[in-house]
Amino acid sequence: MGKRLALIGGLLAAWSWAQSPPLSGIAHVAFRVSDIPAARDFYEKLGFEQFFEFSQNGKTTQAFLKINDRQFIELYPRGDGSEPLGLMHICYESADLAPVNSEYVKRGVKPSPVRKAGAGNLLFVLRDPEDQVIEYTQYMPGSRHSEDRGKHLGSRRISQQLTAVTVPVRDVAAEQAFYTSSLGFESAGAGSPAVLRIPGDSRQQVTLVPAPGKPALYFAVADASRAAAELKSRGLAVKTTGRAATVSDPDGTLISFDPEGGR
Repeated sequence: MGKRLALIGGLLAAWSWAQSPPLSGIAHVAFRVSDIPAARDFYEKLGFEQFFEFSQNGKTTQAFLKINDRQFIELYPRGDGSEPLGLMHICYESADLAPVNSEYVKRGVKPSPVRKAGAGNLLFVLRDPEDQVIEYTQYMPGSRHSEDRGKHLGSRRISQQLTAVTVPVRDVAAEQAFYTSSLGFESAGAGSPAVLRIPGDSRQQVTLVPAPGKPALYFAVADASRAAAELKSRGLAVKTTGRAATVSDPDGTLISFDPEGGR
């Protein structure tokens, strides 16, 4: 009987380990930019409106632009020439951060404790094998994001949903192993680039490519040709490849619009 209970316990533990903490999807992507006004102007040409910012000594320290009520783009200024430009981190949304944080602690990932961030939402962070930050948030009543629901959602948005992000990394295999074994992402296949599905029902994904590749954002649109024409009318240089219309932000991040959102 004892051996049987031990076997059942082991199977249950293995089953529990296999379960991935579900996430609601990508909450925001953060970029360090060379010029916040220029970057903000670019993203506003895509129809994404700024809904607030933090400032210090009269200078913007963080600007928040809105894709939809649950997805955002954050812009940070470059402090000095040694700081790399481009993607700083991705933040994932959870409806309940506490169990996600607890599961990661069990897996030895060493997340920070859950805390309230400056905008009023819950937040914790962890670091991947290359010491890059990964954030997790839970939107809270009364936060800047929650109070702005239904606002700053103009009709000029080329797309209303961010569906995928490309992240350059030094070691694709090691990062892929970390995302799948420790964070519960699902690999869509071996090799480089590595396509990883976010745990949960969002169908959103992250693609790891060898550095120094370019970061990229993928947005879903009903008609890429129509999106390309609209982007050109707003003064942007557009490349069309197959089903996608692509533009670049002032610091070289690729922004792609296609019916499947890069998936």
